[in-house]
Amino acid sequence: MSAPENKQTIDHDYSLECVPHSARKTFVPMFFIMLGFTFFSASMSVGAKLGNGLDLSGFIWSILLGGILLGAYTGVLGYIGSETGLSLDMLAHRSFGKLGSYLPSALISFTQIGWFGVGIAMFAVPAAELLNISPIILVVLAGVCMTASAYFGIKGLEVVSYVSVPLIAILGTYSMVTATIEGGGLAAIFNQNAGSLTIFGGIGLVIGSFVSGGTATPNFTRFAKTNRVAVVTTVVAFLLGNTLMFAFGAVGGAFTGKEDIFYVMIAQGLAIPALIVLGANIWTTNDNALYTSGLGLSNITKIRKRPMVLIAGVIGTAAALWLYNNFVGWLNFLNATLPPVGALIALDFFLHRADYAEGVPAKRNFNWGSIAGVVVGALVGNYVTFGIASINAMVAACVCYLLASLVEKK
Repeated sequence: MSAPENKQTIDHDYSLECVPHSARKTFVPMFFIMLGFTFFSASMSVGAKLGNGLDLSGFIWSILLGGILLGAYTGVLGYIGSETGLSLDMLAHRSFGKLGSYLPSALISFTQIGWFGVGIAMFAVPAAELLNISPIILVVLAGVCMTASAYFGIKGLEVVSYVSVPLIAILGTYSMVTATIEGGGLAAIFNQNAGSLTIFGGIGLVIGSFVSGGTATPNFTRFAKTNRVAVVTTVVAFLLGNTLMFAFGAVGGAFTGKEDIFYVMIAQGLAIPALIVLGANIWTTNDNALYTSGLGLSNITKIRKRPMVLIAGVIGTAAALWLYNNFVGWLNFLNATLPPVGALIALDFFLHRADYAEGVPAKRNFNWGSIAGVVVGALVGNYVTFGIASINAMVAACVCYLLASLVEKK
C-alpha cells in the first residue's frame, strides 16, 4: 500500500490503528475527559445505598479502599493504552487474537449500547415527569445530542466534559453542603440508617459501580501525550470523580431517603439545577459509552468509527425506554464479563510486551486461553456468592489464561 493511500484510510479517531504522537493531548484535556467519564448518575445511586447502609467511618473506608482498587485497575489499563496508542479492541487483537478479539468487542459494544439507552431513559423519564411532557420527546433530543458528541470523537468528548464537569461539581457540592447543614452534620446524617451494610459490602459496591466501564479506559488514554499523563489523570479522575459522585448521592440520599440526586435536589427545592445535573451527568458518561461501542463495532465490521457511532446511537435511542424497563438486570449480568477482558489484556501485555510494539501485527487468529478466561470469569463473577464479584471474575480469568499457557507450552 502506498503512503498516500494509507494516509487516506486514517481517521481522526484512529479506529483501527495506533494514535500518533502528533495527535496526543496534554494533562488538562485528558483530565476533563476522564473526570467526565466517571461523573455518572448511577454512581450517585450507589452512593445513596452506601449512605443508607454505613456510618460515616464505614463510608469513608469503603470509598477509599474500593477507589484504590478501582484506580489501580484503570490506571494499569490507562498506562497500556498510552504506551501502545491502541484502543481496547486493537489491544484485544494481541491478547485474544485477530478473530478472537471479536468476542470482547461484541461484549463491550453490546453492553455500552445498552447502558447508553438506559442512560438516556434515566434522564428522560424523571425529567418528563417534572416537565409534564412525553418522555419520547426527551429520549429523541437526548439521543441526538449525545450521539453527536460521540460522533465527533475525542474532541466532542472533551468539549462536553469542559462544560459539564464544573456544572456537576458546583451544583452537586451545593446540594451536599445544604443537606449537611440542614441535617446537623455528616455524622448525624449517616447515623440515621447505618448498620444494614458492611464495609466489605461497601467496597464491593464501589468497585462494581464502574469496573466494567473502566475496562474501556485505553480507548481514551491512548490520546495521552505521556504515560504519566495517562496514569495520573485516570487514577485521580476515578478517585476524585467517583468519590464526588458517591458523596453527592450518600449525603443527599441519607438526608432525604432518596436514591437519585435528581429527586434529592427536587426535595431541596432545586428543580432546575436538578435537571441540569441529571442531563450533564448522564451526557458525560453516555457519549463515552457510545464512543466505546463505536470502536468495538468498527473492529468487528472494519468500518470506521463514525458510521458505527451513528448506528449504535440510533439503536440505543430507539430502544431506550425498553432497555430501561427490561434490560438493566441483563446488563448487570454482562457487566461481570468485562472486568476479565481488562485483566486478560493487562496480563498478556506484561507477559508478551514485544507483541504490542508499534508496527508489530497480531500473530494469531485466536488465543483460546483468553477466550476461555472470559467465559470462566463471567461464570465465576455471576454465580460465586462470596467475595467481590468483579475481583473474583478477574482472578478466575487470569488463572484460566495461565493454565492454558502452560498446556500450550507442553
